[in-house]
Amino acid sequence: MKKVLIINAHQKYEGFAEGKLNQTFMDVAKETLEAKDCEVQITYIEKGYDIEEEISKHEWADLVITQTPVYWFGAPWIYKKYIDEVFTAALVQGRLLIDDGRTRTDLSKQYGTGGLAQGKKFLLSSTWNAPDEAFGDNKQILLEGKSLDDALINISIAYKFCGYEILKGFGSFDVMKNPQVESDIKELKERLKELC
Repeated sequence: MKKVLIINAHQKYEGFAEGKLNQTFMDVAKETLEAKDCEVQITYIEKGYDIEEEISKHEWADLVITQTPVYWFGAPWIYKKYIDEVFTAALVQGRLLIDDGRTRTDLSKQYGTGGLAQGKKFLLSSTWNAPDEAFGDNKQILLEGKSLDDALINISIAYKFCGYEILKGFGSFDVMKNPQVESDIKELKERLKELC
């Protein structure tokens, strides 16, 4: 993977969520990947974007990384708007995907198989107030054993629908009460080096 698109999905809330941690992880990803001779393009959703340019960036990239905070168990609403606008325009133009994959002439084709992005990969990197132990443990009341990837399937499934291979997500946990930023940075760097 030599061409990488990193999407910063942070949405600022003055005095509460400034975006510094997500910016840090995005900067670490960019520096790590460029040190491995990858070309990197960046999109800051909050700063605005051109839909056609974003489709082209997705077509160009071998790997797409979304860096997002988790607000109320999902990405900020501006990310959903971005996906709706970019992927809908791509669908209409027959770029990234043609349709949902099913046909009236071949009923064996499954829903979600109309993507054109085979061979491309997607990595979701997220920051959470939730502690790591909230995931993968059936005794936890809220998530009841669900993994990080289960909890954010609503984000990665859009990429899978377009044909991307979904990589195991990266999470930085307990960022408000017990952040472990240095060890998280080290773990993210190791993950990214394995991809290039």
